[in-house]
Amino acid sequence: MAPLLPQAVPKTFAPPIPRARHRLAPRPPCAAAFLRGLFPARPPPAKAELLRLIADQGRGLETQSDPARLADIVSCIDALAAVSPGADTVSDAAKLSGTWRLLWTTEQEQLFIVRNAPFFRTAAGDVLQVIDVPGGALNNVITFPPSGAFVVNGVIEVQPPQRVNFRFTRAALRGNNWEVPFPPFGKGWFDTVYLDDDIRVAKDIRGDYLVVDRAPYSWDG
Repeated sequence: MAPLLPQAVPKTFAPPIPRARHRLAPRPPCAAAFLRGLFPARPPPAKAELLRLIADQGRGLETQSDPARLADIVSCIDALAAVSPGADTVSDAAKLSGTWRLLWTTEQEQLFIVRNAPFFRTAAGDVLQVIDVPGGALNNVITFPPSGAFVVNGVIEVQPPQRVNFRFTRAALRGNNWEVPFPPFGKGWFDTVYLDDDIRVAKDIRGDYLVVDRAPYSWDG
C-alpha cells in the first residue's frame, strides 16, 4: 500500500569546490611614460644657442664690451625661462644642490677678480657656486691653482618655486698653509629660471645673470 504522505527524499550535498586563487596581472606601464622612454625629451633650442653664444666670452669678460652679444644672450635666457614659466626649480634638493661651475655671468665683482688675478701673479681657475640645500649652505669660490682660493660662505633658504634667499657670513683668501679673513658682506636672493641635469641659469636681486654647469667634481673646501 502506498504511503499516505510522500516521504522526503534525503538531499545529498557535494563538497564545495575550492576556488583557484587568481593573481592579478601587473598593470601595464603608463603610455606616456613608455613613450618618454622611447623618445626622451629634447632640450629646448634656446639652450644650445645660449651655450654657443657664451662659449667665446671668457666667462663674461668679453661681453662687457659687446652690448649686442649681451642682448642676444639675455634673449636666449628669456626663451629658456619661458619653456616652463614659473616651474619649481628649488624644491628638489638633490637637483639644485651640487658644485656648479661658472660658464658666464654679468656679475661685476666676480669678473673683476677674474680679470685682475694676473696682477697678483696668478690666474683664476674654476669659479664655483656650491649649493647644499639640506645643509642650508652656499659657498662662492674663485680658485687660484694650484692651491689658492677666495671663498665666501653663506646661508640659504629656499622659497619655491624659484627663489633662493642668501646671506653671506664669512669670507677669506686662502693659500696652502695660510688664510686672510675678510668681513662678510651681502645678502639678497637669486631665482633659478632654468634648471636641467646639465646647466642652471639664474637671475639675482640686482638683475645680474649667471649660467653654470654641473662640475665633474665636488668642492668640499
